[in-house]
Amino acid sequence: MTQAPVFAIVAGETSGDLLGADLIQGLKKQYPNAIFEGIGGPKMQAQGFNSLFDMERLSVMGLWEPLKRLPELLSIRRSIIKRYSTRKPIVFIGIDSPDFNAKVEQKLHAVGVKTVHYVSPSVWAWRQGRIKNIKRSVDLMLTLLPFEAKFYHQHQVPVCYVGHPLAKQFPQQPNTSKARQALGLELNQPTLCIMSGSRSAEVELMAELLLDAAAKASQDLGVKLQLIVPAANQSRYDQLKKILDARSDNITLLKQQSHQAMEAADAVLLTSGTTALEAMLLKKPMVVSYRMNPLSFKLLFPLIKTPFISLPNLLANQLLVPELIQDKATVETLAAEVVNLYKANSTELVEHFNELHQQLFLDSASLATAAISKLIASE
Repeated sequence: MTQAPVFAIVAGETSGDLLGADLIQGLKKQYPNAIFEGIGGPKMQAQGFNSLFDMERLSVMGLWEPLKRLPELLSIRRSIIKRYSTRKPIVFIGIDSPDFNAKVEQKLHAVGVKTVHYVSPSVWAWRQGRIKNIKRSVDLMLTLLPFEAKFYHQHQVPVCYVGHPLAKQFPQQPNTSKARQALGLELNQPTLCIMSGSRSAEVELMAELLLDAAAKASQDLGVKLQLIVPAANQSRYDQLKKILDARSDNITLLKQQSHQAMEAADAVLLTSGTTALEAMLLKKPMVVSYRMNPLSFKLLFPLIKTPFISLPNLLANQLLVPELIQDKATVETLAAEVVNLYKANSTELVEHFNELHQQLFLDSASLATAAISKLIASE
């Protein structure tokens, strides 16, 4: 009897869990008897994935939080490397989380395991020297964005641009009224969605700032904004509930339902990340913000090689949406940008978003599966 092929996959955060679930669906069609295991979240597990560790333990950011958790992270990584060095999978697929997955890919590649990295690290934006290690450790890079594939071609790294799976999950035209009805919101009241991040440290740094900015924007507009705050998971829900319980604002807190929450909104005030792409795909005007530990920012910011940080702006290669980072992200500046969103005509912005949506709308799972299958079949 032929042994079932094992696909080892490690995803470290919510966005990676989404991509992993989509990829597993595609791989199942090609390898119906395959075993999928490693580290993943609830969406991957719903596809029959066996997660050996809680994905939440890998969801760290900045410089200092990973250092605090370093012993645990190193222990998990050693365990993954040991397991798949001795029980070699048909392929190892690292989804995002480059700081964790890079060493795993390097070690497994050295013992003959074929390696794939899904979601390019931002090597085109900063720490470009990482391309040398990627070239040594990764047999195939799967990119979500077209400009990333060009970068890898320039550096002779095997690459396949697969589009972004999220592009298929969103309608070309959002149904705002339907989303508001589903969430029990007032249909005719101006509505703002606040997205403070999927990681604990992001919420700690960003939630109060964004909530204060939303309250000021509502005051400056002279209109009571209907505020909705979706939480990425149960841990973030508990964290946000403590913050909201200490405030007098009338805010709707949701467990997950982030896509529906953004669809119900007129605009989104968000922490930079995949959420900006999701808001773009839902054709929602947005204000993008980000803060991190001041020392981390001081060390990392000079290394950034791109003029933008948000995906809508990077894809368009122009400033489509406002970005307020670190010291520029204040209650006053964020509130002013939110006020501008509600006063501006967004027709031209939505047209840009429609064009970008079309660029990303590919059958990502099929393209990724075909590229991985070709790698597996290669000598």
